[in-house]
Amino acid sequence: MQFDHAGVATDDADGLAALYGTAFDAPVAHEEEFDGLRVVFLNLGNGYFELLEPLPGADGAVSTYLDRHGPGLHHLALATEDIDAALEAARAAGVDLIDESPRPGAWGHEVAFCHPKSTGGVLVEFVEH
Repeated sequence: MQFDHAGVATDDADGLAALYGTAFDAPVAHEEEFDGLRVVFLNLGNGYFELLEPLPGADGAVSTYLDRHGPGLHHLALATEDIDAALEAARAAGVDLIDESPRPGAWGHEVAFCHPKSTGGVLVEFVEH
């Protein structure tokens, strides 16, 4: 596996994209609306920032996160060539899974999340491109 992206919860994806674009030379690589979110990927060359902004009136995990914690790091994503094998290895290592099987994610990728209570407080996402 390798690092894929850091998901950042925000209530202003445009403003944060402009800041990161200038400060970190991270241009917009992809934008979409998905699962009640506006998702903006910023290219870092060896991975991405994924900006997650809830759409107006949308409820969901990112909205809940923003209500509880405010803007900030939401999750870290690891790219895998076999998401089913990654889930099985995590399960065998004692990691509790939020997703027992992959589901559709942004950019058309398959994704699955590991519960932060068993990964040192970090929400970890597996991504199969």
